[in-house]
Amino acid sequence: MSGTGVSRPIAGSMMALAVLGAVWLAAGQSVAAAQGAASASGALPRAADGKPDLSGIWQALNTAAWNIQDHEAEKGVPAGQGVVEGNTIPYLPLALAQRNENFKNRLTADPETKCALPGVPRIMYLPYPFQIVQTPTYMAFLFEYVHAVRHIQLNSQHPAGPIEWWFGDSRARWDGDTLVVDVVHFNDQTWFDRVGNFHSEAMHLVERYTLLDRDHLNYDVTVEDPKVFSRPWKMSMPLYRRIERNLQILDYVCQSFES
Repeated sequence: MSGTGVSRPIAGSMMALAVLGAVWLAAGQSVAAAQGAASASGALPRAADGKPDLSGIWQALNTAAWNIQDHEAEKGVPAGQGVVEGNTIPYLPLALAQRNENFKNRLTADPETKCALPGVPRIMYLPYPFQIVQTPTYMAFLFEYVHAVRHIQLNSQHPAGPIEWWFGDSRARWDGDTLVVDVVHFNDQTWFDRVGNFHSEAMHLVERYTLLDRDHLNYDVTVEDPKVFSRPWKMSMPLYRRIERNLQILDYVCQSFES
């Protein structure tokens, strides 16, 4: 049976508050002051170390969570333009057969409908906001969806594998003003969207986060998985800063009623 979701203030999640508080203190800077200065000058906001300051609350405003390719509207699904470069996903023949089987059973087979973590990159474009908290050596991505957290270490190496994690292991570096995140060590239990596009535990992602201006962050991700795809392929989309007064991340709590 499908899970259900309830939104409530983040004060109800002690874990999320603890993570946010610890990282915020470590940052040692005023995000509001940095953003205000950037807005006044028209320059990119920058952290104390001179890197682009990605801190803030962001959200994707597209329909990729339903289908990462072009698609028409249907019951419960808004029509949308795809985020896949060339609108083609290069499946190997056996993998394409599995994708088609996933599609037939999508209402019950999608792991996200059972309240499993949606994995990366899918959590980046779910229709919920997330907050980035940034330090020179570590970033936390705090998601409204099931108060999930991505831990991103800068300038460090992946641990030896094989390891199978829902969000993989994320290691980052700066390439000029672009944050490049290399992600490996996945499990095979997540999909890219609700129509059955999937990957194996061998997936390798390279994410690129480029601040276009204070309120627009470009997100590119290259997907490589030799067990499922014949070549690497890419998705790209903007992320938008949420600027409402007194905005905060809430908790979307998903509960599965499967026995």
